[in-house]
Amino acid sequence: MISITRNIRIDEKELRFRFVRAAGPGGQNVNKVATAAQLCFDVIRSPSLPDEVRERLVHLAGKRVSRGGVLTIDARRYRTQERNRQDAIKRLVRWLQRAAERPKPRHKATPSAATKARRLDEKRHRSGTKRGRAKARLLDEAN
Repeated sequence: MISITRNIRIDEKELRFRFVRAAGPGGQNVNKVATAAQLCFDVIRSPSLPDEVRERLVHLAGKRVSRGGVLTIDARRYRTQERNRQDAIKRLVRWLQRAAERPKPRHKATPSAATKARRLDEKRHRSGTKRGRAKARLLDEAN
């Protein structure tokens, strides 16, 4: 069992791994051994996730979630399968922890009386400046 939060735990049986060849450092080994890990986690059919967490995870992960609702994480930082596997699990846990956080509700802010007064004063000042330019332009055209 992988612990995400106090209430959310995921059974490792829900995770599917596929190992593929990775590019990058590794010498001759890179052409022979499949060290890159692809973790597949079925977000939609997972019995471990509450509905609200599931929806937030699909939204957060974006293109990483297929149309069928499967989240795919590629891990190829390290030279060994085991380290890449652990890296993929760690990244999945981070995604799930972010999805488990409830977003703070946004409260509409009303501007204070002083703020409104400052804004109106600024508008009056700007208006006066532009009005002054118009008079100067009319005088220039008359000459």
